[in-house]
Amino acid sequence: MSSTWSAGDVTLGGSASREFDDAEKGVYENMQRLPILPPSALVHDKRVVPLNILSPVSPVHEGITPTVSNPMIPLKPEAACPRSPPAEKPSEDKPVQKKPPPPKRKVSRWILFQLWFNTYRKFFTFVTLLNLAGIIMAALNRFPYAEKHLGALVLGNLLCAILMRNELFLRFLYLIAIHGLRGWAPISIKLAVTSILQHVGGIHSGCALSGAAWLVFKIVDIIRHHKIQHDAVIVTGIITSILVIISIISAFPWVRNTHHNVFERHHRFIGWLGLAATWIFDGDALISAQEFWFALGMTVFVLIPWVTVREVPVDVEIPSPKVAVIRFHRGMQQGLLGRISRSSIMEYHAFGIISEGKRSRYHYMICGVQGDFTKGLVTNPPKTLWTRELKFAGVGHASAMFNRGIRICTGTGIGAALSTCIQSDKWFLIWIGSDQEKTFGPTITGLIRKHIEPERMILWDSKKRGGRPDTMQLLKDTWKSWGAEVIFITSNMQGNDEMMQGCREAGIVPIVFLPVSVLRLRESKDTAGIDIVLGRRQIRSLTYPTSFAHT
Repeated sequence: MSSTWSAGDVTLGGSASREFDDAEKGVYENMQRLPILPPSALVHDKRVVPLNILSPVSPVHEGITPTVSNPMIPLKPEAACPRSPPAEKPSEDKPVQKKPPPPKRKVSRWILFQLWFNTYRKFFTFVTLLNLAGIIMAALNRFPYAEKHLGALVLGNLLCAILMRNELFLRFLYLIAIHGLRGWAPISIKLAVTSILQHVGGIHSGCALSGAAWLVFKIVDIIRHHKIQHDAVIVTGIITSILVIISIISAFPWVRNTHHNVFERHHRFIGWLGLAATWIFDGDALISAQEFWFALGMTVFVLIPWVTVREVPVDVEIPSPKVAVIRFHRGMQQGLLGRISRSSIMEYHAFGIISEGKRSRYHYMICGVQGDFTKGLVTNPPKTLWTRELKFAGVGHASAMFNRGIRICTGTGIGAALSTCIQSDKWFLIWIGSDQEKTFGPTITGLIRKHIEPERMILWDSKKRGGRPDTMQLLKDTWKSWGAEVIFITSNMQGNDEMMQGCREAGIVPIVFLPVSVLRLRESKDTAGIDIVLGRRQIRSLTYPTSFAHT
């Protein structure tokens, strides 16, 4: 396959390619209703589409800008944002002077606590405390079920943990939620269900930790009664416990964020060894006990995603050294994410999927250069990649539950946001970035230009406009004019925090997609460098002499 393709292949005629599939969708941002001013306007039948990107935000998403030769529609400054600059196009030779950022608003501690103690932490706290209470009661001989079925408590928790991260099971949950709530449920219920779907990881973490705790409790109980137990049972039990605990520790955020390959090897492969040791440890008891069904369920749901792994042909477009746009065959529903790798079993990376609909010919992934894997996509474009044909649902998949919504993103966040706005004309796109067309090329530009009407998007070029907009004012105005029910946010950590805090103050409940990573540029008198940041944690820092860095 070639490493580039013609821009003419991108757009497909017919309504089928734009079909809005209601079966499954997901969301990271939710909000309640309020009114607003029209965010955009037609002037002289021209179309101003200043697409922009904060390019190095996430390997999953990135943005683009339509070509200047295309018809454009200037946005009215009062509609787009009070800080928007004059309508005149700035000179290419004289960049607009960057405006100082607005003063940081004070946020109440109660709002900060609400945002911190989110549904994820509520799930984790509830599951952990419930199991802790059970362990205490079992230790006091006041939990008869635990005395006879300690293995079931271990395996039941671990099965639940696996289900909360299984692609097929989560797709089923989204399917039930979307079709069950879309027609009749009030906004408050939809928001609550979306928050649950977004944060089921709290159940995953809580059940995994609790399963390990029950396993340790079981081993201690076996050692206490070692006289009636075979030595092989004790040894195998201890080995199983160690494997499960290592798998859990490797998934802690400080390990997963700073040593991704270590996390992947230990969490996956040692987890598999722990599952195999479980069959050995409880083999005889499993045959005729309820524990058998838990162990069987764990094994089946671990295997399901891997039986869908395939090596598929791809086309790679490299519009700039910063980005690779990968094209795959067949269309997809909106709100899905895919995992890709150069090998069949190692180093899988997740990216948002852009598609015109289930019946379209292609879907795309935007991969920003931020590590060895994504850099290799640009320097050595592959002709085939390994992927799981069973895609997993991001919270954006739940957008099908809502009648009208806003999708705001910065930079590479466009990768997760664009499909929702392409496949449904009920969604309004706000994209804040810089120099996108140059960075991302004609493919993404063409998709935006073809499927999203000028009155249904605000594309903010921070380079041409002299800085970022007042995002909260922009959101409030668009919220009122569009009559939105929900807002989905995809930005870097700072942008997410600012918009979430502002939305809470305005009585709006946002749903947020967190970026995988960002690049932070820094420069001093003698040195310059780049910090690679994951969430709030810096994972790598590169420093050079200023003279070399400028070169």
